[in-house]
Amino acid sequence: MEQMQKGFIPVMLTPFKDNGEIDYKVLTQLTEIYLNAGAAGLFANCLSSEMFELSDAEKLQAIKHIIDVAGGSVPVVATGTFGGAIEKQASFVKQVYDTGADAVIVLASLIADEHEADDIFNERIFKLFDLTENIPLGFYECPVPYKRLLSPDQLKQFVGSGRVIYHKDTCLDLDQIKQKLKAAQGNPKFGLYDAYMVHAVDSLKAGAAGLSCIQGNFFPELIVWLCNNYANESLKQQVDDVQQFLIDNMDVMHNVYPIIAKYWLKKRGLEISTFTRRNVGTFTTPIKHQIESLYGNYNVLQNQIGLRV
Repeated sequence: MEQMQKGFIPVMLTPFKDNGEIDYKVLTQLTEIYLNAGAAGLFANCLSSEMFELSDAEKLQAIKHIIDVAGGSVPVVATGTFGGAIEKQASFVKQVYDTGADAVIVLASLIADEHEADDIFNERIFKLFDLTENIPLGFYECPVPYKRLLSPDQLKQFVGSGRVIYHKDTCLDLDQIKQKLKAAQGNPKFGLYDAYMVHAVDSLKAGAAGLSCIQGNFFPELIVWLCNNYANESLKQQVDDVQQFLIDNMDVMHNVYPIIAKYWLKKRGLEISTFTRRNVGTFTTPIKHQIESLYGNYNVLQNQIGLRV
């Protein structure tokens, strides 16, 4: 497993104009940035995309736009469940799939309420399977409206159905990830992508298919580099340096996110507004100073590992 090709799946941002409309010109450019960085796929219409602040029509139009820009060069997955009766969720799953998505992502937190047992969750998932024919599906342990984690046993059941090919894991626990990977063995089409960069290298070595993290909205090339080189013994020191860099800078990238990610991309030269529809707080001067410092530290790291952007 350690020698298999790993992939980076960015959780895509939605660029807006200053008036709040989706900026499709910048969305094209942003998609190209991910692709040019070497992304193995794209996760459209996710939490980083401000999916809860988009209308259904906007969700579908943005997904279709991203798929058109990607042009089949990489798979595109996109969220398709947003609460309500399973029949309603199944209907929107079909609409998302009709855009050309390679798989439709199920939000674990919107299949069952926080107080409802796993048995109820499982029953609804299998009903969703029945109502969506043979559409490939995936799971996202989205922290909004609450974080619902799948157990290894649940994942084994769902992957064993042959319908689930993707899982974005947010458990933040390497032991749980190892258990889930073991439970899902036997389906070559399935991949678990870790969102938690504190143990990125260990997760890749344990058998994760790749990484799917907000850090990729700051430096996608670095996450691709890590996926490509995590097991390269001749680059062990550089890999360790990258892992430590991700650990040291975990907090700053979560401040007023995704405003801060858009500001970073603006510094990279993308003509993107920092406008967000979601209220994530104020981009204060101290936070700006933190991101400026991170930008400088990243340039140093790039030189240390020989990464050219």
